[in-house]
Amino acid sequence: MRDLDLAGPGRLVERPALRRLFAALAAPGEETRIVGGAVRNGLLGRDVTEIDLATTALPEDTKRRARAAGLKAVPTGIEHGTVTVVVEGTPFEVTTLREDVETDGRHAVVRFGRSFEQDALRRDFTMNALSLGPEGQVHDHTGGLADLRAGRVRFIGDARQRIREDFLRVLRFFRFSAEYAEGPLDPEGLAAAVQERDGLAILSRERIRAELLKLLVARRGTEVVAVLSESGLLLRVTGAVPELGRLARAGALDPAGRLAALLVWTEEDAERLRERLRLSNAEQDRLATHARLLARLKSAPVLDGAEARRLAFLHGVSPLLDAVAVLAGEPRPIVAADGAAQIAAFRSGQGAPVFRLTGGDLMRQGIPPGPEIGRRLAEAKRAWLAAGCADELAP
Repeated sequence: MRDLDLAGPGRLVERPALRRLFAALAAPGEETRIVGGAVRNGLLGRDVTEIDLATTALPEDTKRRARAAGLKAVPTGIEHGTVTVVVEGTPFEVTTLREDVETDGRHAVVRFGRSFEQDALRRDFTMNALSLGPEGQVHDHTGGLADLRAGRVRFIGDARQRIREDFLRVLRFFRFSAEYAEGPLDPEGLAAAVQERDGLAILSRERIRAELLKLLVARRGTEVVAVLSESGLLLRVTGAVPELGRLARAGALDPAGRLAALLVWTEEDAERLRERLRLSNAEQDRLATHARLLARLKSAPVLDGAEARRLAFLHGVSPLLDAVAVLAGEPRPIVAADGAAQIAAFRSGQGAPVFRLTGGDLMRQGIPPGPEIGRRLAEAKRAWLAAGCADELAP
């Protein structure tokens, strides 16, 4: 069991911008509350940077009241009942309460409602269904406070039914467990995620990518990714065999770096992941560079200072340091003493070597402009690389 910051919600509603927003939306017969992650994180004593609200008022009434109070109101998701109200430069999404009419595993047909309890029951996990009134009172319709204290991520009601409403909840279960749970994953939720695995096939690759990258950098990401792998779900969404040991050594890396550590062995892996996860060009380049470095580091007899400088020049210092970190403790590469010293220098801020010879240098030596300049520059760069990228004017 963990202690909750019971004063956190009170501090949250005392923020001046929120007080002003609550006042603007107040009307006889209407109610507005903070909902979702802001309430959860406030109780956990975590930073709250984004605050969403739910209201009984219809979207047009929300816009009208906000504008009457001198606030900017933008219908950012009016078809779903969402109006973004900007207060003192801070945006707040205000959404009319909803009830699901029909779901197909990706999208839901909803109608506006007036019951905060019904709105809570349509959410995914109990800890995400908490709401907070303007006086600081926490409302709990699903047992979310007890689960939050216990460090338990639990679906609301029947886990399989919640997943069938949106199959992305399979991956959200693992991601939220990695960020907020303590101890083993909720058995009912885990069993439901495995049983409903076929539903992952209807999700867009972009949605899968977003959840997976968030999972990789979550607080217990490495531990929970191992469970995702053991369940067979990781292979299903990525088509790749994971290297969990490398992921464990990639703790300081960003999401793309951790994805590379976990799933990339070759450039073909990087290309396959681009297609499976709809990676951006920059993300795919990062994975392909990691694959090229792995190939070089695993095949070279030793990583000495000269080789470290060559790899930093060819691929960049950061990708080299990432690759060395995830391979630490494996039989290869064998790191020589001067190689370790060079890696340490890179970690302390030394930049990649620079090939300093230019066409102008050669022309000053009497070589006329033309193809000969390019040939000699390429020849000089090859020699400079072979010599270990000495930090001096190339010959």
